[in-house]
Amino acid sequence: MSEQIFGIHGAALELRSKRMGVLASNIANAATPGYKARDIDFAAALNARLSAGNDGRNSGADDMAHMVYKVPTMASLDGNTVELGREQVAFAENAMAYSATLSFVQGKVNMLTRALKGE
Repeated sequence: MSEQIFGIHGAALELRSKRMGVLASNIANAATPGYKARDIDFAAALNARLSAGNDGRNSGADDMAHMVYKVPTMASLDGNTVELGREQVAFAENAMAYSATLSFVQGKVNMLTRALKGE
C-alpha cells in the first residue's frame, strides 16, 4: 500500500538511511588500523527492491548483498582504507539526497492530509 502512495521514495529513503549509517561508520573508523571502508551500491540495491515489488521477497538483509568494499586511491600503511575527505563528501551528498527524498515524502503526506480533510 505504501509503495502505491509513495512510489520509489519510500524505498529510497530507507536505503539512504542505511547508507548514511555505513558512511558514518567509515568516518568513525578513519583511524582504526586495518578497517576496510564499505558502501552500499545504492542504484543496485534500489533496483533490487523495486524489482522485488510487493510480494515480500525483499527484506533489509537483501540490501546488505549490495554492500561493497571501497578501493582506496592511496592505501594506508596500517591497512585502513578509509579516505576521510572522500567519506565526508559522500556522507554530505547522501544527506542532501536523503533530505530531498524526505521532502518528496512530506509533500505526499501533506497532499493526502489535505485530501482527507476535503480541502
